[in-house]
Amino acid sequence: MRRLLILAPLLALLAPPLPGHAAPDEELLGKSAGYPLGTPQTWFFGEHVRVGSFSHLDQILPHHTLKRSATPLPLPKAANAPDISYRFEEKDNSLDDFLARQRVTGFLLVKDGQILAERYQYDRTAQNRFVSHSMAKSIVSLAVGIALAEKKIASLDDTVAKYVPKLAGNAYGETTIRNILRMASGVAFNEVYDGKDDVSRFVRLRVAYDSITALREFNTREAEQGTRFHYASSETVVLTLLLQAVTGTTLSEYLTPRLWQPMGAEADATWIKHPDGTEEGMGAFNATLRYYGRLGVLLANDGAVGGKQVVPTEYLLEATDWHRQPDAFRPQRATPYFGYGYQFWPFPGEKRRFALLGVYGQSIFVDPAQKLVMVVTAATKNANVVKESYARERGALWRGIVEKYGGW
Repeated sequence: MRRLLILAPLLALLAPPLPGHAAPDEELLGKSAGYPLGTPQTWFFGEHVRVGSFSHLDQILPHHTLKRSATPLPLPKAANAPDISYRFEEKDNSLDDFLARQRVTGFLLVKDGQILAERYQYDRTAQNRFVSHSMAKSIVSLAVGIALAEKKIASLDDTVAKYVPKLAGNAYGETTIRNILRMASGVAFNEVYDGKDDVSRFVRLRVAYDSITALREFNTREAEQGTRFHYASSETVVLTLLLQAVTGTTLSEYLTPRLWQPMGAEADATWIKHPDGTEEGMGAFNATLRYYGRLGVLLANDGAVGGKQVVPTEYLLEATDWHRQPDAFRPQRATPYFGYGYQFWPFPGEKRRFALLGVYGQSIFVDPAQKLVMVVTAATKNANVVKESYARERGALWRGIVEKYGGW
């Protein structure tokens, strides 16, 4: 027995290290097949191709490219990685617990411009470009703010049809830009991600014809504009057409020298395009995790980077601060939890915090006061993550991080 006690520590040193935890549902998500890519028909709904498709969408569909900066700005790693803990379901948890339970493909935490944590699962790496899904809507909003500052748009209270005459006489066209930004046109549009809803019909029309034709098919106003928040991806496509009209170029070409390159992006990004040349707009932007992290840092610094104001401060504050929105768009009014600004999701609470959100779990959370940014890319089971534990646990993790550095 005494010899065994002496030898046990030596044997432990010689033993191979234990493997890391397996990510959730690896086989369902295609591990044995090398995480295959889907087709233009299967990439969004196909669970077996979800990880591969969500990190290689620009290999499946035509796209525009947004070129990296010639002088990337540093995003260094902090000297010491902090312990990350949070309470969830009456238990103390760590970042490892979150990753072991949830279908997270990439996780990045940045504070004060330094990476505190960077993790990948399902054989993904820092070189993969992860799909944004509806986080892209917030990027479209930033383009609106820049175009407004450049006086390409005279006022957010102008109707869309003033700039896009082909939408004249249509409910979307006769809605103000401000109310489109708030998803408050009042136009009937059903978006539940079952393949049979209005957003699926809208996408099919857009592919078969063009964006204008698809939008004009939706012309029933069931509420007065500006009076309610009603999530509809079609409204971001209205903004995409508006931007193309006022800039005379694609959204990707417009933003590359105005946002991505000043931001100091170290890798190219891509944006899926339709046959009419317009970007998807409502989604399908693709970038590396650190690219999204740099975007979060820019937003945490109220649109400034390297002493240069890239996104107009006043527009960004209006877009992300629920105090600047009417009651119908405030947290726990627009939705049971989040508010809605100009294509951004403000958190409840007196301090300004906000999110960029996409289906299947994509997210960038920003706390400007603490210069905190959390990026999570994922391949959840449901497009709408409130149907599973993911949304609640992601929120608990964020709250734990915010409280660690200064309190909610």
